[in-house]
Amino acid sequence: MKVTVDETRCVAAGLCVMAEDTVFDQDEQTGIVSLLTDSPAPDARESVREAARICPALAIAIHEDPGV
Repeated sequence: MKVTVDETRCVAAGLCVMAEDTVFDQDEQTGIVSLLTDSPAPDARESVREAARICPALAIAIHEDPGV
């Protein structure tokens, strides 16, 4: 799995950070999402998928590894 975020779409809702704080963080001043890692650990992948599903701006993209 590879994760990307479109910071220009982010509306700083913070739902991604609540879903998986080992992968997502927020800028303290703007609230805009930042990635801590673009390759989540296997035990965090379902939470990352959930973060992408609940993002109100659809700013998170998941790129699944073929065959996984």
